[in-house]
Amino acid sequence: MIIKLENFKGNPSDHLRRAGYVFQKKEGEESAYIRALSRSGFPRFHLFASIRGGDLIMNIHLDQKRATYGSAKRHHGEYGDSSVLEEEAERIKSALEA
Repeated sequence: MIIKLENFKGNPSDHLRRAGYVFQKKEGEESAYIRALSRSGFPRFHLFASIRGGDLIMNIHLDQKRATYGSAKRHHGEYGDSSVLEEEAERIKSALEA
């Protein structure tokens, strides 16, 4: 799910930290963040953020559990529109726009 905040001011890392996200890694122009929903680390929200033309673009999905097969990049997650992702997107928007 894509979340777009137009004319974003400030540092995305600072704002996402206040929204409960922890920096994970940087991949090119994108930075990855996670917000675990349990002590075991899964399920967790996994968010990739980048600034494009002054807009903050975030791509978020929900990792249900750790990868259990093949490549470490493949895991069980929700990527499309779901009520859980929509609720989290609204929570992030309100936290970052405040």
